[in-house]
This record gives sequence, C-alpha cells and structure tokens, in this order.
Amino acid sequence: MPDKSPPNSPAAAEEGRSPEEIEAARKLFAGPCDFVSGAASIESLPGISLPEVAFAGRSNVGKSSLVNALTGRRTLARVSANPGHTRQVNFFNLADRLMLVDLPGYGFAKVSRSMKETWQDLASAYLRGRPTLMRIFVLIDGRHGVKESDRETMRNLDSAAVSYQLLLTKTDYLRASDVAAAVKAAEAVARKHGAAHPEVLPTSSETGFGIPELRAEIVAVAQV
Repeated sequence: MPDKSPPNSPAAAEEGRSPEEIEAARKLFAGPCDFVSGAASIESLPGISLPEVAFAGRSNVGKSSLVNALTGRRTLARVSANPGHTRQVNFFNLADRLMLVDLPGYGFAKVSRSMKETWQDLASAYLRGRPTLMRIFVLIDGRHGVKESDRETMRNLDSAAVSYQLLLTKTDYLRASDVAAAVKAAEAVARKHGAAHPEVLPTSSETGFGIPELRAEIVAVAQV
C-alpha cells in the first residue's frame, strides 16, 4: 500500500508564493462560484467577459474533481465514474472575477469517431476564439505520466501558441518519493514544448495536496 501522506509541496517555494498570496487565493475560491453554461456547439460558446483559465486532460484524469477541490465544493462540476462524461465546454463564474472552463476529455476510446471529431472541433474553436484565455492547465494522471494523447494535445497547443502548464493529479496514490520523480519526468517533457510552462504542479483532489498552491498560481496567471 503506497504511503498516502502528502509530501511537502515544492510549488510555493519554487514559485515564491507568499502566505499572503495563498490566503488571498483561498478567499477568492471560497467565494461564490456558479455554473454559467455548457457549450455543446461552436455557436453556443458564451460571450467573452472575464479572464479565463481552462482545464484539459484525458478522460477520467480528474478535471471535474479538481474544479470541485479548487472551489471547495463537492458537486459544482459533475463527477462521473464513466470516462467521457464531459461532452461540452463548461463555464463556471468565480465571484465575477474569473471564469473556470472545463474542456471535454480526450483519449477515451469508447465513443464514435464523429463524436470525437465534434469534441475536438469544439475545443479548437474555443482555443482560437478566446483572447481572455490566460492559461490552459493540462492534467496528467500522476500514476501513469505523460501519454501520447497528452503529447498530441501539447503539440496542438504549441501550434496554437496557447500558454499551458502541466498538472499532476491523483498523487495520493503515490509515495512521496514517487511524486518527486513524476514531477521531474513531466517537467522533462514540458521543456521540449515551446508553449509549455516549465514548472509542473502536483495535486490531489482527494487530500487537498497542492490545491492552495494551484489556486495562487491561477490568481497570479489570471491577474485577478
């Protein structure tokens, strides 16, 4: 059985996030956060109003769980045991200061090719048309590392010149020493991609490990 005690987070030290920054971010994410809309087509994407940060990743990597953990809510973003549940671009308004965006999962095989292409077209249209998009956070399952479908997404984001950063999820399944190794391996991949932020942040939606540092990172990126 892996040691599930969360290791000391390196994120705050490396980024220099002060206790004041972490507390300010906590207060923001503790504020009102409401589901705005779910866009299932390019035409239904909402208008641009607030700075946005988006979350992308393989199906079942934990995107909805992460949104819930960030906001301290259990059911804001619907979590499904069936991979591929998020089939639209979901928008959440955080205190009228920031929009959190949950993108459709990728890499799930048990859907039709046409459905995959529809999701991909929708995600691509979102990326092309959002000048207020500050960063994409690409979630990587910490147990498995960067997969080919993740690399494909990273190449697409490089081509679109969209700033993105890798996040490790589900680190509560790893030993403390394995978390450090997983971060190092993911950072080695990130360094090969021009649009990728060099630092990889480890998180666990289950234990809360890394969540305060991620909140502070989001606030700094979005300048809210």
